[in-house]
Amino acid sequence: MRKIIEIIVFTGFVLFALSCKNEKTFDASGSFEAVEVIISAEASGVLKAFDIEESQILQTGQLIGYIDSTQLYLKKKQLETQIAALLAKKPNIPVQLSVLYEQLKTAETEQQRVSSLVKSEAATTKQLDDINAQIEIIKKQIDAQKSTLYISSEGINKDILPLQVQVEQLNDQLLKCKIINPIKGTVLTKYAEQNEMAVTGKALYKIADLSTIILRVYISSNQLAQVKLNQKVKVHTDDGSGGFSEKEGTITWISDKAEFTPKTIQTKEERANMVYAIKITMPNDGVYKIGMYGEVVFIREASLLSLQRREVKKKKLKSDIDFFILIPDTQI
Repeated sequence: MRKIIEIIVFTGFVLFALSCKNEKTFDASGSFEAVEVIISAEASGVLKAFDIEESQILQTGQLIGYIDSTQLYLKKKQLETQIAALLAKKPNIPVQLSVLYEQLKTAETEQQRVSSLVKSEAATTKQLDDINAQIEIIKKQIDAQKSTLYISSEGINKDILPLQVQVEQLNDQLLKCKIINPIKGTVLTKYAEQNEMAVTGKALYKIADLSTIILRVYISSNQLAQVKLNQKVKVHTDDGSGGFSEKEGTITWISDKAEFTPKTIQTKEERANMVYAIKITMPNDGVYKIGMYGEVVFIREASLLSLQRREVKKKKLKSDIDFFILIPDTQI
């Protein structure tokens, strides 16, 4: 008879455990996501090289391919040739003025000689006046020639300037022909293949940094008071063997606007409820994948909830045992 009682008690305990297992043990649930960036082509042409594969990890600044830039390079060479031709036309101002400077130097020497002769009354003042006038003429010739040469040189410089700007534009376009990965992350989707035609703005691949992943969950307005920015929470996910793994995350964003429950919720009544989205950032060692399901327990509530559940289990188990033990043997 005692064996029958033990079996009944054990059966009741198992049923109780099963009912506890089906009880909701989390505060919110949602799916994992990441900040996804679509990298597009910045130039038009044939993809001569495009060396990436999906799930490949790329580093910041890594060269992963290039777009055909032959025409841009040839246009740049043409402009550089035009610039060189214009530079060849620039006057060499010191050389062209050197003759006049020599004439001035000779005239000044003659001026000193005549001035000495005038002092010794070996030359007339008219001779000195003539040489002084000659010096002034040469100086004016130098000034006029210098002005002409500088104007000519500045004109050529102004003609060269727009060509140099065009060369800089081509250098920028040539740089954009190189496909350089801008951020560290994992390639999620590849949209183009080598030897395909690329145009400016065409998506080439999608990348995301999966070293940190985001769990987006939804909470009711009643739960808003339980959460705040930078709050630590417990995140539960399936471990693949029927259990769950637990890790800690941090609330990094709380929506300031209510929205309808996402359509992924099955029942129409729950979809009509207004909820608030929150984002929980977690370090990821490769276990978490985009789209995986996760459950959240707010840490400050977790201890109290666990204690209450243990007390309920103890009371129920004690009640069941007392009930079966007190049954008279004749009724069993």
